Amino acid sequence: MLSVALAGKPNAGKSTFFKAATMAEVDVGNYPFTTIDPNRGVSHVRTECPCLDRDERCDSDNCRDGKRYVPIELLDVAGLVPGAHEGRGLGNQFLDALTDADVILNVVDAAGATDEEGEPVEVGTYDPTEEATFIEEEMDRWLAGIVDRNWESVERKSRSPDFDIDEALHDLLTGFGADEYDVTATLRGMAYPDNPRDWTDDHRETLARDLRARTKPIVLVANKVDIAPEENVEALRQTDKPVVPCTADGELALRNGAEAGVVDYDPGDADFEILGDLSESQQRGLETIRGTMADHGGTGVQQALNEAVYGLLDRITAYPVQNESKWTDGTGNVLPDAFLLPRGSTPKDLAYAVHSDIGEGYLHAVDARAGRRIGEDHELEEGDVIKIVSTAS
Repeated sequence: MLSVALAGKPNAGKSTFFKAATMAEVDVGNYPFTTIDPNRGVSHVRTECPCLDRDERCDSDNCRDGKRYVPIELLDVAGLVPGAHEGRGLGNQFLDALTDADVILNVVDAAGATDEEGEPVEVGTYDPTEEATFIEEEMDRWLAGIVDRNWESVERKSRSPDFDIDEALHDLLTGFGADEYDVTATLRGMAYPDNPRDWTDDHRETLARDLRARTKPIVLVANKVDIAPEENVEALRQTDKPVVPCTADGELALRNGAEAGVVDYDPGDADFEILGDLSESQQRGLETIRGTMADHGGTGVQQALNEAVYGLLDRITAYPVQNESKWTDGTGNVLPDAFLLPRGSTPKDLAYAVHSDIGEGYLHAVDARAGRRIGEDHELEEGDVIKIVSTAS
């Protein structure tokens, strides 16, 4: 399952975002380090279900009238403060918790209502663009420190006649979630001495920075947009990262309202409908949320998750079935499963995603939409429905 991590300074709204996106019980408070131990939960990205092309909707629990929700892991870790890479605050714990994340949502207080330490200040008095590069700088320095402290082991290995720097660095960096391709691609993009003993601090810092950018891409979540000065949001948009305006508080209110049956709302909708009787203050609160959603196309929580997975990671959704005409599994369930795959994936990649035995026994695949057999090197597209034929089926 893909892992999306929420990062940011204390009190930026990470825990509220996490609770809204997972509906898990977590501490939400207006003070630094509300989160001490990482919270792990299941959230979802949203896409159109292929069942929209059929007469009837599918019976997956993750489909709501054609709105398909595909599970991902969401991780909320302790807030980051300046100097975290040196262990300040809960820095080492925070950074360690990010090693397995595929992508990071940097939750920024767009209202400028908290200082760099996460302490509350008057709205608009702190520049949120200071947070735009904050997370990556701390991560880059932290990773550079790990590389530097362990470089002697690379130098020792270099004395061997069969030394391979790609392999040595993969051994060093595998705990950071970097695979062999990541290490090789990073090295190919930089100039460096053949002998590791000739590497300088600059070489090691370049390696750390480029590898982090490749393996831990970042989306800026401009949170508290409902109270943020417009110029703050525009300033964040001028950064070199994708920016998603967000009101995590608004999303949480709508999720709670939907659970209580007083509003009709699905995550990622651009609007909602009030169903129950509400007090005047509740009505005003919901109308305020509606206005923010109208300005930004939604609350931003679902949009941020989608931007991270479908945008930055460039994933597609593929649906394996056993019956290509009915789009069902072996027990008659319509489109029960959905898998997030890198763009460019093939039917055989989907087979391995379903189960390693299915992949190893792969024979051929059928495009269920077109009703025709497709080649092993066929590139899958968003929404493809595929029957895998395998000796392990």
